[in-house]
Amino acid sequence: MTAPANRSPAILIVDDEPIVLGALKETLERERYQVVACSSPIKALTILEERDFAVIISDQKMPDMLGLDFLIESRRLRPHASRVLITAVLSLPTIVDAINKGEIFRFVAKPWLREELLATVRNAIQRHELVTHNEVLMAQTQQLNAQLIVANSELEKQLSEVEQKRQKLDEFNRELTSRYDSSLELCRRILTAYDPTLGGQAKALVEFASKMAEHGSFSDAESHSLRSAAWLCDLGLIGVSRELLRTFRTNPSQLTERERATLNNHPIYSQTLASLVDPRPEVGEVIRAHHECFDGTGYPDGIATKSIPWAARCLAVAVGFVESTSPKQTTIDTILAKSGTKYDPEAVRLFLKVTQLVHLPRQVREILLDELEPGMVLATGIYSPHGLLLIGEGQALGPATIAKIRDHNQIAPIAQRLLVYS
Repeated sequence: MTAPANRSPAILIVDDEPIVLGALKETLERERYQVVACSSPIKALTILEERDFAVIISDQKMPDMLGLDFLIESRRLRPHASRVLITAVLSLPTIVDAINKGEIFRFVAKPWLREELLATVRNAIQRHELVTHNEVLMAQTQQLNAQLIVANSELEKQLSEVEQKRQKLDEFNRELTSRYDSSLELCRRILTAYDPTLGGQAKALVEFASKMAEHGSFSDAESHSLRSAAWLCDLGLIGVSRELLRTFRTNPSQLTERERATLNNHPIYSQTLASLVDPRPEVGEVIRAHHECFDGTGYPDGIATKSIPWAARCLAVAVGFVESTSPKQTTIDTILAKSGTKYDPEAVRLFLKVTQLVHLPRQVREILLDELEPGMVLATGIYSPHGLLLIGEGQALGPATIAKIRDHNQIAPIAQRLLVYS
């Protein structure tokens, strides 16, 4: 056997017979082990107090001390060493005492055979290496466990702090939301105090905007902008005289160009005032654009189609319905007639779908352009803005047909409602 390259294992041999002791020492040193030979078990114990050994080999019958007693004592000094007892008499009591008291690793019978002895030593060294390695691992494990306990304690402390901060943040958010809602309600009351009609319209706008915002057509930011803009979009009208508002509602044709310009600029005034309540720029953009027209003929900036924020296009439809003084069905017919010009057709479809202002037969439902799916059957034909029939009533939709409808909508927006059979 070739000993380890760095440092060969140390072996302690104890035997009172010099010839046997020398033979054992020579046999093991040829295998390049570090061997310490001692003829006295008393002296060997002194050596064990000062030095560690991988294997301790002892004869059983010695004048100063029996080998078993020596090995039992050596266990106290070097508990990890592998202990080997050499004896000519392997009686059952000796074996039992050796196992129970001395934890003897192996027995070697006299006269010992070289190969048997070397095999025993190799196994004893391997056992010692396993024991010491396991002890190192155990110590590392205990150290890691201790570190883990400290880390867990620190983590629990941090989690507790995070939870406390979260609770404070939630409380702050609730308070902030409450204050924000109170601010919105205050704005509506100011509108109501200035002009009861404006206050009533604001309340209706918020109801319609909330229904549209709950639909999946909006991002979180767009939903918030739509709701907030519904509350705040008419704040700028506070700067308009009551007489001018009355004339606008009863005889709009009598307005002068200057008066009309004042009214047309109220979205800008509303945007400025609303920033004091909700400083998010996207809210102000929706407020500013809620009177823009899909065809670019609106005010104050004259922007068109997708240049108008999606939430503003939807709010515009709700404003058109709320501000109308005509009967409900007449107002709906007017909104449908202006779909594709004043209003975004998709916004009109969304408004009518979520508000359910038009009662449809049970088997018919209204959908958005983006909700078209293969297999749907049209309840009404789809026409181009020039009256050309694109898809006939009762036709089942396939992927190619839906693609055709959407492509046509990109070129010339489809203004009518989209009705399909349930």
